[in-house]
Amino acid sequence: QVQLVESGGGLAQPGGSLTVSCAASGDSFSYYVMGWYRQAPGLEREMVARITPGASTGYADSVKARFTISRDNGKSTVYLRMNSLTPEDTAVYYCNAHDMRSRQDFWGQGTQVTVSS
Repeated sequence: QVQLVESGGGLAQPGGSLTVSCAASGDSFSYYVMGWYRQAPGLEREMVARITPGASTGYADSVKARFTISRDNGKSTVYLRMNSLTPEDTAVYYCNAHDMRSRQDFWGQGTQVTVSS
C-alpha cells in the first residue's frame, strides 16, 4: 500500500506560478497512475491532471496549456507545475495514486493553494 505526502502549496498572485510535489512510499511507484485532483469550497473534487508510469498525460480542459504534470520514477515523486494562476485555481490539491493491479485509489492529505492579490 502506497503512502503519499504532498508539499509546496501556498499563496500565489494572479498570473503567478507554483509547483506542488507528492512523494510516494511503501510500494513500487511503477505500478501507479499518478494524478492531481482539487476541491474548492462547496464544489466536488475534480481531476486536474494525471500521468501514467510511461509518462502519458491527461489534463482537465480548465488547466490545459497552464499546468504541467511530471513524475520522477527514481524519486517516486510526482509534480504539478502551475502557471498563469487565477483565483479560480484556489483549492485544496490532492495527490492520487491509482494502483493498476488492484484498481485501488490512494490519497494524500491535501495541500492548500490560494491565488489572491
